Amino acid sequence: MGLNLDDKKAVVAEVSAELANAQVVIVAEYRGLEVGQITELRAKARESGVYLRVLKNTLVRRAVEGTPFEGLNEQMVGPLIYGIAADPVSPAKVLQEFAKANDKLVIKGGAMPNYVMDAAGVKALASMPSREELLSKLLGTMQAPVAKFVQTLNEVPSKFVRTVAALRDSKETA
Repeated sequence: MGLNLDDKKAVVAEVSAELANAQVVIVAEYRGLEVGQITELRAKARESGVYLRVLKNTLVRRAVEGTPFEGLNEQMVGPLIYGIAADPVSPAKVLQEFAKANDKLVIKGGAMPNYVMDAAGVKALASMPSREELLSKLLGTMQAPVAKFVQTLNEVPSKFVRTVAALRDSKETA
């Protein structure tokens, strides 16, 4: 059963709201996947904070109209599932990992604001570290000089204490 006009407007508004804070949209063809597999994919997407939904292409075309994702229109052919998220890496990772295990999910492409990617671009995006990984690496890099400085400052009194202890031990044995 098709959607009536009010339902279609609600779907377009919902997708438009998701696109407003999105950094990436990934498009994949799901032809041949079973319901259980799509449910599993949705659960993984939900864990990663990805808005994942099967949508009519005409409704998504209306939602992306006038947004930085407008170039995605050329890739909207066939039965598609859309992954939308504020984190540019997470939808690509979720869909890429699922596509490795299920050959029936075919990633068609994606878009970042004002930049359209093909399937190879999405694969390259999926291989990037996530935002949390990058932040932890940055924090580790920022902490390294401070930790080394504290270690160096601590070394002077430690060396003095070891020297005094060695003198004490040598006098006790003598």
